Amino acid sequence: MRRTLIAAAAAAALAAPLVLAASGTASAASPAPKAPKAPRTPVTDFNKDGYADLVIGAPYGTVGGKESAGYVAVVYGSKSGPDHAHPRVIDRGTPGVPGDVAEYDSFGRELAVDDFDGDGYSDLAVGGFTGKAYVLWGSGDGLTGATAELPGSRGDLASGDFNGDGHRDLVTGAYPANEDEIGGMTVSYGPFTRGGEPAKRDVVTIGAYRGPSQFVAGDMNGDGVDDLVTSHNFEDKAYASKFWKGTRSGISRTSTGLKSSDGGVVADVDGDGYGDFVTRDNGGSNDDNSYEAGTVRVDYGSAAGPAATRTKKITQDSPGVPGVGETGGQGPVEDTSGDQFGADLSAGDVNGDGLADIAVGVPGEDVKAGGKDVEDAGSVVVLKGAKGGLGGTGAQAFTQSTAGVPGASEKGDVFGARVLLSDVNGDKKADLTVAAVGEDATYADSGAVWVFRGAGSGVTTAGIASFGPGVLGAPEKGARFGTELGR
Repeated sequence: MRRTLIAAAAAAALAAPLVLAASGTASAASPAPKAPKAPRTPVTDFNKDGYADLVIGAPYGTVGGKESAGYVAVVYGSKSGPDHAHPRVIDRGTPGVPGDVAEYDSFGRELAVDDFDGDGYSDLAVGGFTGKAYVLWGSGDGLTGATAELPGSRGDLASGDFNGDGHRDLVTGAYPANEDEIGGMTVSYGPFTRGGEPAKRDVVTIGAYRGPSQFVAGDMNGDGVDDLVTSHNFEDKAYASKFWKGTRSGISRTSTGLKSSDGGVVADVDGDGYGDFVTRDNGGSNDDNSYEAGTVRVDYGSAAGPAATRTKKITQDSPGVPGVGETGGQGPVEDTSGDQFGADLSAGDVNGDGLADIAVGVPGEDVKAGGKDVEDAGSVVVLKGAKGGLGGTGAQAFTQSTAGVPGASEKGDVFGARVLLSDVNGDKKADLTVAAVGEDATYADSGAVWVFRGAGSGVTTAGIASFGPGVLGAPEKGARFGTELGR
């Protein structure tokens, strides 16, 4: 779901020197190895005005009295930041969207953004619990009322160019039901017609293997074609993840194994031209995720793919990383959450140095406020990319108790449940969007988002924009606004 490549420019190729042959005459040396192609940086820009737009999912929102019918709010970017005065709120009752508002439909549960029809405008794919996904087309006026069903689009969604033809493709968890518990995925290759039909469709069999449950796409071997990582789990068990190489004929039918992972993003954090797979390391189990302090793992990209040359783990106890890693567990009165460092991840260049930085959601962080520890108030940590790789040097942390941040840290806000780095104000530095799905307004857990500006010094608290569904005129009851962020 949701996870495409955000990366810095590829390293420049070095000119090969001349060497002397044995005879003493000069001859050209063998050509230098070809540098990795610059990974693509996707932009959510529905009206192609140069400002990244925000897509905020509220799949549990009550719409027209229908509980968990769900909706999506689109807030367009502008020179001054998110233009929340002119939002677009979309649900199953919106003209052009097929079907009707239905209880527990969870419209907005799955989001993917890309230019699926190849017209230069970003489009929005939206899925829900019903198993059908729809695409809303971008235009000079933003998202239009034109919508198409995407056949074969059940389950998680992710986009990329998996055959390197320059057209954007969509991978989903759709696979024919069978009695042998054989799993797989469907890859729809672009460009898509306005009727939602891809140029071609391919079903890839994974085998007698659980999942896939999540997709993370991006070019991890530097060949200019997006690759794919799939996560696999069943109940409390986490299985090994799989790396699927993108080729000129599409996603490979065979895969190589990686350590188990939970979501993530692909980004070039060390500037070597290879996309690195940054993920939450979930060990062998998902059952304890909510109790864990949390670990972020970087599987560095290479010509042989991720983790072939090196890997690194980062926690809140790593040098330079703000905070302390804390676990939760079963108490005498109630269960307590761990910090969950890495519960959500996003990548972008916040300071304009050409290296991808990583925003890390820490929704279970307990925050000191008013002299008391506020449970699960939540925080976000920004790790800075560097030539030596991702680490704690220059890392920043923010909570609702940080000076200059609107609001207050309250129990169960889970600030940092979702994070996103994107250039909303068009200044060539990624801005940080943070969702607190447990934020209360007129109703409990209506949710809200904060947009921090990127700057040469990193993320800044100057000029933060914050808003919830009430500001947008969207439904508040049960919304958990920001449960998903389109990317």
